[in-house]
Amino acid sequence: MPTVMEEASSRIRGGHPHARPRISQPLEYSGSLDQYQHQDLTPVIGREYEGLQVGEILQSPQRDQLIQDLAITISTRGVVFLRNQDVTPQQMRYFAERLTLLAGCPESSGLHVHPLTEEGSELGDQISVISSEKQKKGGGLTHQLSDVSRFASAAWHTDISFERVPSDYSMLKIHTLPNTGGDTLWASGYEIYDRLSPEMASFLERLTATHDASFFHDEARRLGNPLRKGIRGSPLNHGEELTAVHPVIRTNPVTGWKSVYVNKGFTKRINGVTKDESDVLLQYLFNLLTQNHDAQVRFKWKKNDMAIWDNRSTWHCATYDYAEARAGDRVCSLGEAPYLDLQSTSRRQALDEA
Repeated sequence: MPTVMEEASSRIRGGHPHARPRISQPLEYSGSLDQYQHQDLTPVIGREYEGLQVGEILQSPQRDQLIQDLAITISTRGVVFLRNQDVTPQQMRYFAERLTLLAGCPESSGLHVHPLTEEGSELGDQISVISSEKQKKGGGLTHQLSDVSRFASAAWHTDISFERVPSDYSMLKIHTLPNTGGDTLWASGYEIYDRLSPEMASFLERLTATHDASFFHDEARRLGNPLRKGIRGSPLNHGEELTAVHPVIRTNPVTGWKSVYVNKGFTKRINGVTKDESDVLLQYLFNLLTQNHDAQVRFKWKKNDMAIWDNRSTWHCATYDYAEARAGDRVCSLGEAPYLDLQSTSRRQALDEA
């Protein structure tokens, strides 16, 4: 008779034994956030809370329950928006550490250190400064993933997918805004998976894709800073080879739902098929994302607004339609090595069965 571990491993594709989630079942929402008014911005993605302050949660006697319920909500809704946050970068870093821990990240995972982060930076290794002005001057971490000056749809990505252990959650607080423009869009990987035919979904579930950020080497040379080759938040994330192989379809352990996991920013090749077939498949998946606005949510920032999103199940894209300064602070936590649990369900199936 197979053991429980053998049965579990037989239905798991991908992952890594040193970067497995600490939870074996999806997390259950306790209701602690029901005290805050909120609205879902679209049927499939996005929720905005009123009056919820990260700084106050950190001081609450219910701190860990509130944070865990927020993690569940983010993973369920894809992205959560919090207006006018009075929170420091250091508080953001601590909050991100609690968020990923309470959501069941592997013991080996922490906060990500971006390969382009300068050593000894003022805000610390785990804080990425998103700055249009620094980009113009040849500095900072804002970079062009592709030629977004002509095609905004080319910049869709999910954070850190080029690492062996990529990001689970990202937090971004925008403190400097242009007079108009600079919106950010998110799209639901759950919804894109649900739009696949059963045969196509089954086919893609057998495949992996290569994610590559080798262009960061050129960016590091342009900035005049050495690439960070040490441990970048996980023992599996180190060295100068910024490539990783992940399942095309992955399971989010917090919800137990399947999501498409390829993106224009970093995914270069679907493995196991010819290059022509890979190009066709990737373009088909990218088209599902970019051409279906009902799978997306668009957020218009105000000063000190914050977004927190689940990189395992969403893509996002900044809008470069402004001339004035735009800047903010971002923290990315690391989750598990991506895997597909063949017994996991789609979002639509799970909600229909609820």
